[in-house]
Amino acid sequence: MKTIGLIGGMSWESSLEYYRIINEEVKKKLGGFHSGKIVMYSVEFAEIEKLQHEGDWDKATEFMIDAAQKVEKGGADFLLICTNTMHKMAEEVQQNINIPLLHMVDVVAEEIQAKGQKKVGLLGTRFTMEQDFYKGRLLEKHEIEAIIPPLDERKIIHSILYNELVLGEIKKASKDKFRTIISNLVARGAEGIILGCTEIPLLIDQEDYEVPLFDTTTIHAKAAVKYAISVNGNLF
Repeated sequence: MKTIGLIGGMSWESSLEYYRIINEEVKKKLGGFHSGKIVMYSVEFAEIEKLQHEGDWDKATEFMIDAAQKVEKGGADFLLICTNTMHKMAEEVQQNINIPLLHMVDVVAEEIQAKGQKKVGLLGTRFTMEQDFYKGRLLEKHEIEAIIPPLDERKIIHSILYNELVLGEIKKASKDKFRTIISNLVARGAEGIILGCTEIPLLIDQEDYEVPLFDTTTIHAKAAVKYAISVNGNLF
């Protein structure tokens, strides 16, 4: 079994889910006393959040490269960035390490394609929804169109993420807001919805929706297990 490298702490609540899902999935596939071989470096999220909202992506990239190198030195065979937003600098991270990076967008795209979908809604931080690093990779590499909510709804989502979910607060009123936003995206032609922030699955569940929800945390974590126990060792 390969050793899974994780950059976590963005937030630690969602990193906890990565750890749980990976170990449950390994046990499900291998049985017995099996669990995942994992190296995690957990960042201090207050430092990252400050850089995000200041728009200092160069410094944030330095943080992520440093974290990735520490994970590599810890013995990881490949790397996961346990957050959607920080895939903004995934290419720079990959260029500065000698182990492969399992890219969030690629494994999510595989799940979308498996359902035969070409147009999906994308929810996440304003950085993820508004900048091109996520939507652009989906379209250019996987031919999947991602549509996003209008500005007022993007502000609502961003506020819920940073003022509630990353602090571990789950509110019914926020869940209802997400329901309305998702319904609006479906009305615009979204065949499925990417939960493009690893905290969103803490708030909403597939059982509440008829349209497929692509839980990026679960998809990414399960893809890591698939690669870790694979014989040929091919990334997606």
